[in-house]
Amino acid sequence: MSRSAPVLAAFLLASFTIGAVLGCQSAAESSETEALNPTEIEAAQALIDDHVGRFKVPLQGNEPQQGPDDALVTIVEFSDLECPYCARVVTTHKQIRQTYGDDVRIVWMNYPLPAHRNARRAATAALEVHAQKGNEPFWAMHDKVFANQGALTGNNFETMAEELGLNLDELRKALASDRYSATIEAQQASAYDLGVRGTPAFFINGRFFSGAQPLTRFTPIINEELARAKALVALGTPKSGVYEASIASGITKVRAEPPTTAPAPTGAPAPQPSRVYDIPLPKNPRAKGPADAQVVIQEFSDFQCPVCSRVLPTLERVRKEYGKQVRIVYRDYPLNFHKDAHLAAQAAREVFAQKGNKAFWAYHDTLLANQSALSRDDLERYARGIQGIKLKAFRAALDSSKHKAAVDADMAAIAAAGARIGTPAFFFNGKLSIQGAYPFETFKAAIDAELE
Repeated sequence: MSRSAPVLAAFLLASFTIGAVLGCQSAAESSETEALNPTEIEAAQALIDDHVGRFKVPLQGNEPQQGPDDALVTIVEFSDLECPYCARVVTTHKQIRQTYGDDVRIVWMNYPLPAHRNARRAATAALEVHAQKGNEPFWAMHDKVFANQGALTGNNFETMAEELGLNLDELRKALASDRYSATIEAQQASAYDLGVRGTPAFFINGRFFSGAQPLTRFTPIINEELARAKALVALGTPKSGVYEASIASGITKVRAEPPTTAPAPTGAPAPQPSRVYDIPLPKNPRAKGPADAQVVIQEFSDFQCPVCSRVLPTLERVRKEYGKQVRIVYRDYPLNFHKDAHLAAQAAREVFAQKGNKAFWAYHDTLLANQSALSRDDLERYARGIQGIKLKAFRAALDSSKHKAAVDADMAAIAAAGARIGTPAFFFNGKLSIQGAYPFETFKAAIDAELE
C-alpha cells in the first residue's frame, strides 16, 4: 500500500508533538487516538499496513530476556552456545541494548545444532542458572559460555556457575537428568517450524533476520519496527500488546509436519507445502529456461534485499544442473522499506523492454551486486553499461513511472492469490516452496519433488 511522503511526514511530526502517544503511554492511560487528525491516523495506519512478511513466534513468558515485557520491539533469538557465529553476536547484543534501552527486549531461545556435541549441555546449564537466579545471571552465564567455547565441560560449567552463586548440586542434577529437555526440544521444534536451519537466527517483531550481523544491519529493521510499534500505540494498542499485535497474522509453519526428533542439520531441505497458488505468468516474462519446462519457478524478489543477492549462486547452479527441465521467472516484489527498490525494479523493466532477456539478466546481476548504490544516477550509470540501451528513453521511462503499474501488478498477484511472503520467495509450479536464500540442496529437493 503506497502512501504519500507528506502524509507520513505529518504523522512523524505528530509523533513528536504528542510524545505521550508514542512513547511512555501505559495501558491504564486513555487512548490517544482522538489526539490524531485524519491525516495522522492515515499515516499511522500506513506504517502498520506494511505488508512485510512476518512469522508468529509465540513466547511462553518464562524465557530468558533482556529488556522489559512491554518493549516496543522484541527480538527473539534462536541460538547455539557452541556456535562460533552466535558468539560474535554478543557484542551486537550489548550495542543494541545501549542504543535502544528499554525500547527493545531480546528473548533467548535454544537451538543447539546436532554437530555441536556440547551445545545441549551448555543450554541445560544456562537454563539452570536462569531457573535459580533469573535473567541477569543467565546473561552473565551466556557470556561466560561464549567466551569459553573451546572448554565446555561439566567441570567448567560448575566453575562458571559457582562464580554466579549457583547451587551446584542442583546444577549437577540438571545436567545428569537433562532437566530442560522438554523446553529445549520445544524451542528447536518451534524454530524448525519457522524455517530456521542455522544459527544465529532472529525474529524482530516477527521479521526473520539471519546470521552474525553487526549493529548496522540490525538498526534499519529495528528503526522500522519502532516506527510501526509507535503507530500501533498511537492507534490504541497498549505497549504490553504491541508484540502480540505485530505477530498476530504471522506465518506459523513453513513445512508440512513437525519433526519427530531433533531438527535436521543446517541446510537440510524442508518438506514442501501442498497448497498451489494461482499466480498466472506474465504474457512476456523475464525468464531463464524454456516455456515448456517441467518445473516453473517464479521468484519474487527485491533488488535492495540483501538476502535476494545471496541466492544468485544457487539459482545459477539450478540452471546448470537441471537445464531445460527448469524455467526461472523473475517477478517484482519491492518491499516498501527499501526506498530505492521500486525505482530499481522499474529501471530493470525498461532495460528488458528495450533489449530483452539477456540485457535484463545482466542488469539484474549488476543491481544485486551494487545494493548500496541504487540511486537514480546509479541506475542510469548501470544502464549505460548495457550495450544498445537508449538513455533518453530510459530516463523518460523513469520520469514518467512508465513501468510502475507493472511492478505493482506483480505485487498485486501475490495478494490476489492469498499468499503472504517476504523476499526472496519461490513458487515451484505454484507451490510456495522456499522463502529465503537456502542452499542448493533445498532447491534440489523441491525441484525433484515436482519432477516426480
